[in-house]
Amino acid sequence: MSREPARSPQRGTISPHLVAEIRHLVAAARREVVQAVNSTMVQTYWHIGRLIVEDEQQGEARAAYGKQQLQGLSETLTAEFGKGFDVRNLRNMRAFYQTFPIRNAVRTELSWTHYRVLLRVESDEARQWYQREAIEQGWSARALERQVSRLYYERLLSSRDRVAVEQEAQERTQELTEHGPGISPKHYLRDPYLLDFLNLPGRRYLEADLERGLIDNLQAFLLELGKGFAFVARQQRISTEDQDFYIDLVFYNFKLKCFLLIDLKLGKLTHQDVGQMDSYIRIYDQHRKGDDDNPTIGLILCSQKSEAVVKYSVLTDSEQMFAAKYMPYLPSEEELRHELERERELVQQQISQTIKEVGDNDS
Repeated sequence: MSREPARSPQRGTISPHLVAEIRHLVAAARREVVQAVNSTMVQTYWHIGRLIVEDEQQGEARAAYGKQQLQGLSETLTAEFGKGFDVRNLRNMRAFYQTFPIRNAVRTELSWTHYRVLLRVESDEARQWYQREAIEQGWSARALERQVSRLYYERLLSSRDRVAVEQEAQERTQELTEHGPGISPKHYLRDPYLLDFLNLPGRRYLEADLERGLIDNLQAFLLELGKGFAFVARQQRISTEDQDFYIDLVFYNFKLKCFLLIDLKLGKLTHQDVGQMDSYIRIYDQHRKGDDDNPTIGLILCSQKSEAVVKYSVLTDSEQMFAAKYMPYLPSEEELRHELERERELVQQQISQTIKEVGDNDS
């Protein structure tokens, strides 16, 4: 009696255990690669900041350095290494070294985007606390941004119910922290600073595209109003003795005979934003306004996922003129808020479509 031959495993059958093991291995490797790149980038930018500061201290006046040396350095480095060395990022590197002058205090568990958020925290105690918490709690850069903008540290100090504040913060940060073995490599490559550091081809996704798209559309919106607006500049630089500032949009209204400065923020409106705009207005009135021009006015636009906030900013001695003479020729804050929300939705749709097309081409 012949024996039936033993059946070999059916071709195409894959062990779930094998897939799980490989999935875990690849995910861990990806995280290690990203951590290594982020760590190297943070250390490199710290050293670049150190070199800039040391060069600056060799007798070069700070104001002259800010205006001339950084621009020339930016052009040279960009020509040789590609993106990532614009004047603003070089200024951030300089501020990074000045804020964290001890290299051992720079924790490589955090990315360059984390540190850019931390640079905005003025208090040393608060900054150190946010740095520790971001590491211990595993906050993403978006989660850290959320906590800083919501004054989490300050609220903890002043609240009588610390547990409630901590619970609320934990729930919110979990929504903003992306983790797990199923993360796509495209997720990592969406970080524009990582792309620029590695000089990889690709679009600067998300915030950079969103900001650029909103500014494009707002510029067109104001010019189409027919109320006397004339475009002056984008990213216009204004300077003090020791610092340069860049204004997102500048218009001149020939009916009002005044300049309008626009600052776009992707996030929550803060007191610092208002104070910064007041500083812009004072500097602009001092250096750019003509003798026959009326006082400059500012416009702060804060675009968040859930809502948009719009606020005109004028100096105290110009408030009466603003209410009586300016408003008939300016769009109301409510009109601008609706326009900002509408434009954000349109721009996000365009970005999502672009990312989908890139993903389809890569697959």
